[in-house]
Amino acid sequence: MPSLFIFIVIAVLIIFASYFIVKQQTAAVIETFGRFTSVRHSGFHLKIPGVQRIAGRLSLKIQQLDVIIETKTLDDVFVKIKVSVQYKVIRDKVYDAFYKLDYPHDQITSYVFDVVRAEVPKMKLDDVFVKKDYIAIAVKSELNDAMMEYGYDIIKTLVTDIDPDAQVKAAMNRINAADREKTAAQYEGDAQRILIVERAKAEAESKRLQGQGIADQRREIARGLEESVEVLNRVGINSQEASALIVVTQHYDTLQSLGEQTNSNLILLPNSPQVGSNMLNDMVASFAASNQIGESMKNNKKDKS
Repeated sequence: MPSLFIFIVIAVLIIFASYFIVKQQTAAVIETFGRFTSVRHSGFHLKIPGVQRIAGRLSLKIQQLDVIIETKTLDDVFVKIKVSVQYKVIRDKVYDAFYKLDYPHDQITSYVFDVVRAEVPKMKLDDVFVKKDYIAIAVKSELNDAMMEYGYDIIKTLVTDIDPDAQVKAAMNRINAADREKTAAQYEGDAQRILIVERAKAEAESKRLQGQGIADQRREIARGLEESVEVLNRVGINSQEASALIVVTQHYDTLQSLGEQTNSNLILLPNSPQVGSNMLNDMVASFAASNQIGESMKNNKKDKS
């Protein structure tokens, strides 16, 4: 009875040791007495216990390796570059991937270091930021040529971070800030110039309209005076008497308008009845003198010619 129990236990152990399961997107490497036998993919599989063994398992999923490299640019700036390499084991080359490389991560890292340190020293710091895709393409091309032989396919390489020295970043920020302040000052200067020009245009237009208004006002006054003289002439008043009457009337109208202003300043004007006649006489005398001066100037020009 005890021997039967031992036999059953051994049989169960042999059965459990004779099968294995491989998960999806995984490959199992089988060896027989230490020699490669086959590659088993996902599913239920059998092996000979004690003769065959699972030497290892490889994932067929896409994996990512992040490599950080410190190097120097053409303008002598030290910069840290982070390169993300996405790769996977080729399904038909599991043997090469398992037996040819012990540490694939180290191999990929070495190639990334080699390419980045060969390309970045040819560029200035600004070009490194602009041409990061070029660096990624160069890394991918080099890795594909090298790792395909070992059963690895490089899906994509990405330059995910470019980190210059802290002092360099601070200097770049200062340059950027100064440039933006310069641009802002230029915009503000242009705005002030436009404002001054528009204000001058508005002032010129205002003066033009003001002058036009004064001219229109004087024209209407002259027309009114002409009509007033004509009306007075019809009733037997000659032009000189009519002019005197108009001047006196306007004089008293002015005094009346000043008196109606409650907040006006004190103004002293002559208000005797002779004021209008004196003003008219002075105006006539000034006009006559002006005419005489004009005639004498014309005569002098004729004599010289």
